[in-house]
Amino acid sequence: MSEDTHSELYAELAAAGPYGVRPGHALITMVEPHPGHEYAYNRWYEDDHYYAGAMAMPWMYAGRRWVATRELQLLRYPEKSAVAQPVTAGCYLSTYWITAGRYADHMKWTVAINKRLNRDARVHHARTHVFTAFQDHETTVYRDGAAGPRDFHALDHPYAGLVLEVIDTESPQQRTELLQWLHTRHLPRRLAGSPSALVTVFRPTPLPGDRMTYVKQVEGVTTRLTLLWFLETDPRECWQEHFCGLDEQVADAGLGRVELVAPFIPTVPGTDTYVAELRGTE
Repeated sequence: MSEDTHSELYAELAAAGPYGVRPGHALITMVEPHPGHEYAYNRWYEDDHYYAGAMAMPWMYAGRRWVATRELQLLRYPEKSAVAQPVTAGCYLSTYWITAGRYADHMKWTVAINKRLNRDARVHHARTHVFTAFQDHETTVYRDGAAGPRDFHALDHPYAGLVLEVIDTESPQQRTELLQWLHTRHLPRRLAGSPSALVTVFRPTPLPGDRMTYVKQVEGVTTRLTLLWFLETDPRECWQEHFCGLDEQVADAGLGRVELVAPFIPTVPGTDTYVAELRGTE
């Protein structure tokens, strides 16, 4: 196929279909580099994969990397987690927004490009995917109503921290009830007067059958919700007051079980800041 033909195809694709700014979908991926490979993993991801394996792809329009130092890892709960075993596993988190209505288009490209990256030896295999899933957006709850950055700004706005929360329910019906409770009652109360500016809520979608073999199939497709809390302060400064006890509140409402509450801070792109702080003893 000639270069001119390729260019014409791009013009045709751009002329049809949704092209809004709402984050209709997300890729949320929490990864643990293997011991001894922390620096190599960080440089590979920041220098190559963040761009070639994510941001350069069609319809993935915003991204940000986050890191959990050992100090932050030790704040996580519950100790027995269905997401991370041990609960401290997964010291890097990457979050990406995908244009609403473009998930299928993006997936065709991402599967193809990752096959090419593997073939070209541009994939760092000394890592474990602890929690990796494409997700569909369900709702966003704001602390300040119409004021402040929107969810489509969230990965570009200089937030000081992020908390990943994963909740499992017993059935699709219970997940629907949980979502309603989160949207109308729980999240507005927790956000009021807090350092969290907004919370986005997603539900996972299954990965395609031709995904990379090192990424396991998504769990909880019909029963799980994923929450991202965007913070204006370092999570260590507000953890005790604002993030302890989230599991108890969900349990008391009888709407599911919190399987992970994990704080992160932003990475400093182009540097190895925080890499030396990933390991330690409890």
